Amino acid sequence: MSTDTTYEGRPLARPDDEVVDQGLRFDLDTLLSRRRVLGFLGIGAATVGLAACGASTSSSTASSASAETAAGEIPEETAGPYPGDGSNGPDVLSQSGIVRSDLTTSFGDLTGTAEGVPVSLTLTVQDLAAGGAYEGAAVYVWHCTREGGYSLYSDGVTDQNYLRGVQVADADGVVTFTTVWPACYDGRWPHVHFEVYPDEASISDAANVVATSQIALPQDVCETVYATEGYEASVANLARVSLATDGVFSDGADLQTPTVTGSVAEGYTVTMDVGVDTSTEAGGGPGGTPPSR
Repeated sequence: MSTDTTYEGRPLARPDDEVVDQGLRFDLDTLLSRRRVLGFLGIGAATVGLAACGASTSSSTASSASAETAAGEIPEETAGPYPGDGSNGPDVLSQSGIVRSDLTTSFGDLTGTAEGVPVSLTLTVQDLAAGGAYEGAAVYVWHCTREGGYSLYSDGVTDQNYLRGVQVADADGVVTFTTVWPACYDGRWPHVHFEVYPDEASISDAANVVATSQIALPQDVCETVYATEGYEASVANLARVSLATDGVFSDGADLQTPTVTGSVAEGYTVTMDVGVDTSTEAGGGPGGTPPSR
């Protein structure tokens, strides 16, 4: 029961009821009054909830905050010693046929197929500077084999260029690749490398890269995959490393951890949002000591 017949200097429409029960007209007048005050103070009205609106306002605010967090800029990471982009030896990006969705086979004059548990990898690239999908961006993806080697560089696969390829983002900023689940090699958490370029024409020069980063594959799925034939070495390697001790992901991998669904039998679907800021200079690049094999 209200003991006052006014609220913020205005008479209550229903003096015998609480402030939150004064009706829609009273609530709207209260909102308008607060917006005028906030506008005078230079504060956005969207940051303040109206008490009379109850839990729905809080829920909406929380959802908005979560969406903003999810769209954060992808951390810049090293491209590692095996980029294949011309910055450290081989340049697969200059070869005809590099723009492709199926990474499991070698292309051009090379032949061969990478074995492993099937993966469909989808990245959705957002241009944070423009505030929307990064249509036309060229995304270069590469990762190690089931045995832990990198095509073009590692012993036994220098004559292969599989598990490397480029896709151009569609109107929604989406690129999709067909590949296999990579190994866990000694000293590194299981991961996938990628670079984002402004467009397909830009991939001819690694200096044009907008963002360089890595995907941290979830531990539970890795353990399931590594229990299958061909991944035997990964079991011991994974047991010796963690996200906390990994040289790349130890500072946090929230924005680099994908959503994974599927199974060994049917293959896995890996999806992740990638926020890039085209207004800033990329800080990633090649580097690092090749891991012991």
